[in-house]
Amino acid sequence: MKHKRKTKEDVKLFVEQVSVHKGWKLHPDPLFLDYLMEGLTVNYNRYGYFQCPCRDSWGEREKDGDIVCPCDYCVPDQSDYGHCFCGLFLTVAFSESGKIPQSIPERRPPERYP
Repeated sequence: MKHKRKTKEDVKLFVEQVSVHKGWKLHPDPLFLDYLMEGLTVNYNRYGYFQCPCRDSWGEREKDGDIVCPCDYCVPDQSDYGHCFCGLFLTVAFSESGKIPQSIPERRPPERYP
């Protein structure tokens, strides 16, 4: 499947639009945010979809459907921890607390990993 390559600016626009649409905030550290956007850019250009930058991929959209950004685990992670697994998307309350996202338990079942 051929897809139009994405630039980091395309990905920045994507994550900003998602965060506005969902009422979320983005990771507060510009360097770490850039690192996450670079991962999304690489994954999109590799697979043709925004595969989560913090998880291993099958390289097949059907098998990776649960980890297409924002992933299926984003909202439950935000509910429990205030941010998603990779820390890209934060709740407003977590963002306003001034805390920085930390490592949280993985929700993706082991059988979903390649």
